[in-house]
Amino acid sequence: MKRVFEREFFGKKLIVETGEIAKQADGACFVRFNDTVVLSTVCCSDEPKEGDFFPLTVTYEEKQYAVGRIPGGFLRREGRPGEHATLTARLIDRPIRPMFSDGFRNEVQIINTVMSVDLDATPEMTAMFGSSLALCISDIPFDGPIAGVYVGRVNGKFIINPTVEERASSDLNLAVAGTKDAINMVEAGANELSEDVMLDAIMFAHEAIKQLCDFEIEIAKEIGREKREVSLYAPDETIVNDIYSRIGEKMVKAISIFDKLERQDAIDALKNEILDDYDQRAYKDEKDHKLTMLMVNDILEGMVAKEVRRLITEEKIRPDGRKIDEIRPLDAQVDLLPRVHGSAMFTRGQTQVISTCTLGIKGDEQILESLSPEDSKRWMHHYNFPPFSVGEIGKTGTPGRREIGHGALGERALSYVLPSEEDFPYTIRCVAEVVESNGSSSQASICASCMALMAAGVPIRRMVSGIAMGLITSGPLDGNHPYTILTDIQGLEDHFGDMDFKVAGTEVGVTALQMDIKIKGVTREILHDALMQAHKARAEIREVMKTAIEEPRKELSKYAPKFETFYIKKEKIKDVIGSGGKVINDIIEKCDNVKIDIDDDGKVVLYHTSQEILNKTKAMIENIVREVEINEEFEGTITRVEDYGAFVRLFGDKEGLLHVSRFSNEYVKNASDVMHVGDTIKVKVIEIDDKGKIKLSHKEYTKPAQKRDNEVKLEGKKEFKKEPFKGKVDDDGFVEVKKEEAKVEAKEEKKKFSFFKKK
Repeated sequence: MKRVFEREFFGKKLIVETGEIAKQADGACFVRFNDTVVLSTVCCSDEPKEGDFFPLTVTYEEKQYAVGRIPGGFLRREGRPGEHATLTARLIDRPIRPMFSDGFRNEVQIINTVMSVDLDATPEMTAMFGSSLALCISDIPFDGPIAGVYVGRVNGKFIINPTVEERASSDLNLAVAGTKDAINMVEAGANELSEDVMLDAIMFAHEAIKQLCDFEIEIAKEIGREKREVSLYAPDETIVNDIYSRIGEKMVKAISIFDKLERQDAIDALKNEILDDYDQRAYKDEKDHKLTMLMVNDILEGMVAKEVRRLITEEKIRPDGRKIDEIRPLDAQVDLLPRVHGSAMFTRGQTQVISTCTLGIKGDEQILESLSPEDSKRWMHHYNFPPFSVGEIGKTGTPGRREIGHGALGERALSYVLPSEEDFPYTIRCVAEVVESNGSSSQASICASCMALMAAGVPIRRMVSGIAMGLITSGPLDGNHPYTILTDIQGLEDHFGDMDFKVAGTEVGVTALQMDIKIKGVTREILHDALMQAHKARAEIREVMKTAIEEPRKELSKYAPKFETFYIKKEKIKDVIGSGGKVINDIIEKCDNVKIDIDDDGKVVLYHTSQEILNKTKAMIENIVREVEINEEFEGTITRVEDYGAFVRLFGDKEGLLHVSRFSNEYVKNASDVMHVGDTIKVKVIEIDDKGKIKLSHKEYTKPAQKRDNEVKLEGKKEFKKEPFKGKVDDDGFVEVKKEEAKVEAKEEKKKFSFFKKK
C-alpha cells in the first residue's frame, strides 16, 4: 500500500513515497526533494559471504533524461559511471558502512537511480537520505539512520544545501554526514578558511542532519519491517587461545620494528608459521578447510590490530617509535624530469610521490557529461597507485574508486590557490604517481603536485600542504575511555585505526577536508583536536617544501606553450576562421602549428613554445581584422598591374587600387610603363566605397609637374588640325598654343576637347 510522508526542510519540500514502486526490493523509497526525484533500493543476501570483510556495494546512477539530455557517444545510452557519480557513491558508502555490526558478512547492495534533477535541490544528499531510509524500513539489520547535507557560506553566513547561484558565490563547499548523535563523514573544499570556521560549519550541518534522522525514525516506526536474524561472524575461541599462546609475545616485538618492510616480514613470518600449521591439519571437507583458514587469518589480523591499538592508547607508543604528533622524515625535490613542464617529488617516511604538471590550451579542457551544470573543467588532478608502490603484484590500468577519490581530493585542495583563467589561460593537469606507500599517499600527492605547479611557473596564490590524522579509541567515546589522535598516520595505523582525517591548506587556512571513520561517529572535541594538531603539522611540512622551491617560477618551461591574449571585434571572428576554417588553418600551417583559441566574445589566445611565432601569428590575425581608414598611409607592395592601374597589398591580404591617373602629377599613359609587380610603393587611402573597395593615390609623394608656357594639356586627343591648336600632342599630353590671344579661346574649347591649361 502506498504511503506518503512530507516535511519542509530549509525552504524545500521533502516527500517520501513507499509501497508502490520497486516492491520486490528488501527496502525501497521514492524520494522527492522539490523537483529532484531519486529511487533508492536495498537488497541483502540470505546467507553470509565467505571472506573477512563486509560486502557492501553502493551505486549512484545518473540518468541523462533527468535533466532532459540524450547521452553522447555512439550508443546514446548511459555507460560506466562518470567521475561525479563515482565520487557520490563513495560519499554515500562512507557514512553507511560503519552502521553495520562487526561480523556482518551478508552482501548488501544499495542502488540510487537519479530520475529527475532540480539543480537547486541536491540529488546527492537526496540519494544519501534515500539509501539510509530504505535500509531503515527494510528487514536488513542496520544501526542507522544516517543523513547528510551540503553547507555553503555566503557573506559569512552558513547555508544548508545551497542553490547553484549560492554555490557560485560561496567560499565553502562542505558535505557532512552523521547520525543523530555524532558526525561520521566529512568532505570539504574551502577558500582558505580557518579551522574554527570549518568546525562551526560542521556542527551547523549536524543540527540539520538531526532533523533528517528524526524524519527517518518517524517513517521507520510507522512502516518499518521487523529486522531479520543474521549470523554474525565470530572466530572460534579455542583457535584464538591457541594462536595467542604460541606467538602472542613474538607478535608484540614484531609490531615494534621501525622499518615497514622489515616489520612486515617479521609479522608475515609469524603469520605463515600459524597458517602453515593449520593448513596441514585434517578437515572433514574442503569447505571446512577453507573456512578455518579464513578464520585463522582473521584472528592473526585481529592480533596485530589489538596490539597496535593497545600500544598507542595505553603506552602512547607507535609502531615506528614516533611521538603521537611527530611527522616522519620529510624530503622535497623539484625538476626530476627534464622535458615535462614541471615536476616534483615529495617523500614522507616510506610514502613517496612524483607529480608532474602539464600546461595545455583551452581545447584541452575536460568535457563533462554529468547532471551538474558544469560542462567542462580546466584543472585536473589525477592520482595513480600502482601495485609496486606497496611491493605487490596487481592489476594496473583503469583507475578505481579509491584513485578517483584521492585525485579529486587533491584537485579540490589545490583549486583554491590557482590563478583565474583570465590571468593564466591554460588548461592545467597534474598527475601524482605514488611510487612508494606506507600511509597517506593522497596528502603526499597534494604536496608534490603543489611543488610541480610552482616548478611549472603556475602563479598559485599560496603553497598548499596536507597531512592525514588518525584516531585510536579504547572504547566508546563516552568520556570514560581514553583516545589518541595521531599525526601523519602510516599504513598500519590507518588499517587498524578508527579514523582517517585528511586536512590540506595554506598558511592562511584550510582548502580541503576528508574524514572517514570505522566507528559510529566522532565528537566536536575530537574534530577540534585533530584540526589543531594538523595545523601545526602542515606548517612544518611547508617549511620543508620551501627548501625545494619557495615561490612559483616567473617563467614557464621552454617546453611549455607560451601564450598571447588579445581581443578582436566579434563580427570579425568569421574573417579569421574563414570558409570551412580555411583562413585559420592557413595561419596555423604558416606559423608552425600554433594553437589558436577564439571565444565567442572575440577573445583570442595563442599558444606556442616560441614567442617569435606568437608575434607572427598575432600580426597575421590583426592584419585580417584591421580596418582601413581614409587618409591612412601605407608602404605597400604591387601584386598585379593592369593598363588602368596597379593593385597594391597594404597588409595581410588587404589590397587597394592605385589608378594610373593617381600615380603621378605628370601624365602617365600606361600603368605598366611605371608600375611593376613586387615593387614597394608609398600610397595614401583616398576612398573606400560601400563594398569595401579601397582606392589609393601616390600623387602626394611625387613632385609637382613642370610648368610649360603657351601649352595646353589635352585628354583623349592625339592631333589637332585647326587653330588655335595645331600639331601633335606630345608624350606628356601637351600641344603648343600658337597665338597668345588663343588662350582665351582655349578655355572655351576646354569643354569641347576636354583639355586644361597646365598651371
